[in-house]
Amino acid sequence: MEVPGALRVVPGVRAVAEYRRDWLSRDVVAGLVLASLLVPQGMAYAELAGLPAITGLYTSILCLLAYAVFGPSRVLVLGPDSALGSMIAATVLPLTAAAGDPNRAVVYASVLALMVGATMVVGARVGLGFIADLLSKPIQIGYMNGLALTILIGQLPKLFGFSTDASGLINEAAAFVRGVLDGMTLPAALGIGLLSLAVMVVLGRWLPKVPGVLVAVIVAMAVSAAFDLAAAGVGVIGVLPRGLPPFSIPIPNATDLGPLALGALGIAVVSLADTISTSAAFAARTGQEVRADQEMVGIGSANLAAGLFGGFPVSTSASRTAVAERAGAKSQLTGVVGASVICIMLVALPGLMQWLPQPTLAAVVIVASMSLADIPSTAQLWRQRRSEFGLTIAAFLGVALLGVLAGIAVATAARAAGL
Repeated sequence: MEVPGALRVVPGVRAVAEYRRDWLSRDVVAGLVLASLLVPQGMAYAELAGLPAITGLYTSILCLLAYAVFGPSRVLVLGPDSALGSMIAATVLPLTAAAGDPNRAVVYASVLALMVGATMVVGARVGLGFIADLLSKPIQIGYMNGLALTILIGQLPKLFGFSTDASGLINEAAAFVRGVLDGMTLPAALGIGLLSLAVMVVLGRWLPKVPGVLVAVIVAMAVSAAFDLAAAGVGVIGVLPRGLPPFSIPIPNATDLGPLALGALGIAVVSLADTISTSAAFAARTGQEVRADQEMVGIGSANLAAGLFGGFPVSTSASRTAVAERAGAKSQLTGVVGASVICIMLVALPGLMQWLPQPTLAAVVIVASMSLADIPSTAQLWRQRRSEFGLTIAAFLGVALLGVLAGIAVATAARAAGL
């Protein structure tokens, strides 16, 4: 089937025209498997960004559908990302207009998604796909290592069943230790959190083909319901709002546009670098060609769609892409099926996840943070390229001590200066 005229430039239309009937069953199965990861991870990463859990599901739906239309890759899976979660929180939460008001925080996160999307789409039209090179491999390694440590420390209080108001790695670590020493740990919360961690780590190590996140979530919900952990003080998700994500145009305070724009630029660069590297890795397996500018359009469209429906910035997920590929995904229909499953859950079964404990979501994020760190590559740089190792350490210390966005800026500046 030949695609006519202007529609030829829309990857989703071309994919439909070239779709093979024997792919259908594989895409549907892969979509069902993918949905089992999208739901708990989407909610966990939303809370990592300082947003209500439901926004993670709204974001997942819209970005998957938009990328299916405008994204060039047949297998890439987009969605909420642990690496971006801290960047979103670092940009949105300090703004006084958003502080303490979850609804305002959602508005600002949606503005951030629109800014990231616009940056991507405009950048693609003027050929700026090369900006992904701003984050060299050593900087990416250091950035991810610093991010992993920052996320881990930030999730420990939730895992132990309490919360702190501290910000910054050192302050958060000190507040966590004080909380533990002051007896703020909730044994039931810590128990279900450690159980969830153990399930994911053990299955990931010895049965990698089994979806550890899904198993951990099911076990945690069963234990939570059986022992009524909510009555023991353990935070649970509760019944989600029924219905599909509403269309809305987010409007921030004019005085906050500057900080939002800076945050959006940093998120766009990190997201693009992540997408290009992941796309290249999976394209090599399928024989596809990586088109940086078209990837920018795809991920930009996904962010624009998310921003107009109460979502936040997204990126490519290498882990979820790998899961979809192993499950037999052949096209972006996999993502469409995953999005459809989430829609059905929100419309017909909003109480499905009501017993899911908050410490389990913290465990999901902690496991994701552990996968971000790349200690072997760091050690290899120390042995082989001391100058690049220095960039890695600069990025690590910058992210860990100054914050995500400032850390990236410091490491990039160091690279530009030839340090």
